[in-house]
Amino acid sequence: MDHNSFRRWATATAALALSVTTALPAAADAAPPPVDVQLLSFTDLHGYLTPQNDAANGTVKDAQGRTIVVGGAAYIAAHLKNLRQGHDNSITFTTGDDFSGWPVEVAYHEDEPTVEFLNSIGVEFAAVGNHELDRPLEFLRDHMGKGQCFGVVDVDSCFTDSTGRRFHGADYAISSANVTRKGSTTPIFKPYVIKHVKVHGGREVRIGFISLTTTTTVTGSTSYQPELDNLPLVETANRYAAELKRQGVEAIVADVHEGGSAGGYYNGCTNPSGPVVDFAKQASPDIDAIVTGHWHALFNCTIPDPAGNPRPVVEAANHGRLISEINLKIDPRTGEVIRSATTAVNHPVTRDVAPDPAAVRLVDYWNARSARTAARPVGRISGDITRTRAADGESTLGNLVADVEYADARRGGPVDLALVAAAPLKGSASLRGDLRFAKGANPADADGTVLFGEAWGAYGYANPVLTVSLTGRQIEQALEQQWQTQADGTVRFGPLAVSANVRYSYDASRPVGDRIDPSQVLIGGAPLDLGRTYRVAALAYTLIGADGFTALTAFTDPVRNSRDYDAFRAYLQANETVAPPALDRVTAL
Repeated sequence: MDHNSFRRWATATAALALSVTTALPAAADAAPPPVDVQLLSFTDLHGYLTPQNDAANGTVKDAQGRTIVVGGAAYIAAHLKNLRQGHDNSITFTTGDDFSGWPVEVAYHEDEPTVEFLNSIGVEFAAVGNHELDRPLEFLRDHMGKGQCFGVVDVDSCFTDSTGRRFHGADYAISSANVTRKGSTTPIFKPYVIKHVKVHGGREVRIGFISLTTTTTVTGSTSYQPELDNLPLVETANRYAAELKRQGVEAIVADVHEGGSAGGYYNGCTNPSGPVVDFAKQASPDIDAIVTGHWHALFNCTIPDPAGNPRPVVEAANHGRLISEINLKIDPRTGEVIRSATTAVNHPVTRDVAPDPAAVRLVDYWNARSARTAARPVGRISGDITRTRAADGESTLGNLVADVEYADARRGGPVDLALVAAAPLKGSASLRGDLRFAKGANPADADGTVLFGEAWGAYGYANPVLTVSLTGRQIEQALEQQWQTQADGTVRFGPLAVSANVRYSYDASRPVGDRIDPSQVLIGGAPLDLGRTYRVAALAYTLIGADGFTALTAFTDPVRNSRDYDAFRAYLQANETVAPPALDRVTAL
């Protein structure tokens, strides 16, 4: 072959090779890069918008045990902005117990400040925690979710927010797959949320988030909801994971308000245990990550799913101390999470960054407003009403609260008597402060005036008043349980206050367990009938035995009435002047 012929042959061969190479699909050379999706979440905020300075609420420990000062809405907002930088796909959500805040700036205003804050930082959805149901279902669904008002606007609800606008409800989805009506399997809220993430070429991948609520909710002391059910966690998660898969959603995250523990370091995982750890070991392998809450714990674990594949399980403490970040890597061709490339980290909400100015204004506004709300008159009294107990255990505040609970229960149906743990043998006391006739230090106060803040501080801990059925024998046993023998042999007295239609006597000289004569217990003037069923009003906390009165736990047919704070204010407002009740309901023989 001469030189010219060889050159023509070589050129043709090269051209043929080039045409074959360019005809091959690009995927044969290299797979498309995975899609990065950042998940940012926090849990159990409880309305802690103002930075806290105590160790339990305002610090975390690092791996060396050193204290880090953390928390506060302005710093949560600042850290979220910083964490989102450089991420094209970022999704922010919470894992429940955003509401039922104990800080007064939030609690006085029906948790509306919390919703304003969550809206402002771009929360896209939130799981229903047990404390979201500390108020009636309609409160969460219609007021928090849709902005429906009740009472007097800007006095009882729908307050003007820090931007000058009226409360309009959550801009984000409120979700739970396992909260249902009693006897139903249909969730009341959205069981899951699907988020769409764009990828190259105009396509998108979808991520499903299944929200779940602890199964202790419907019988919890503050969230007691006798008309609701909680479906089991694992079965419900698996049901909706399968449903999402049928829709072609391959990337799935469980947002579970149920907790566990795994040591005390926020990015550690030591001896994980608890309900959510059991859930993680059993839930469908189709679920790629689990974000948890409820126990106020802090950990960052990897727990194999039932198929043996690694799966992140994280909990970000409480009160805005941590932010969880999970970075998913998703195959854009299949939409599946690449588990081996997924990472998780918990970030302390440190205060060494510039606070977000809008969040600072929000917190300052609600703190200033709480002072004005606390100074609002809600009733009048004609004398001191205090927790001071007479020799027989009675107090004027205990008797008043029993009358409050009785009156509140009567609005919902028949009731025979009310019982109040005036000085419980264990747990927390609902009687928390005294009402004094003389005016206090607040310039808005006057002799005999009860201010909003004074009423709030005297009675309650966000507990519902229940009306339940108890037999006369169970009531007698509860009265006997006012005296309990301690480990050292001493007898401790924890009196029960009773409503004004009840009179009873006891003989403390007799043995513990035999100090009440049923014939000397008069309800509406009639002796206690051990075989009869009575309708009894009491706080849920007391009825589930948390105060130490185990005889009351056998109740049936519960009906939920008002929350303690609200019942107390309603009673004060309904009566022109409340006199200190006489201490004549109990007689010590």
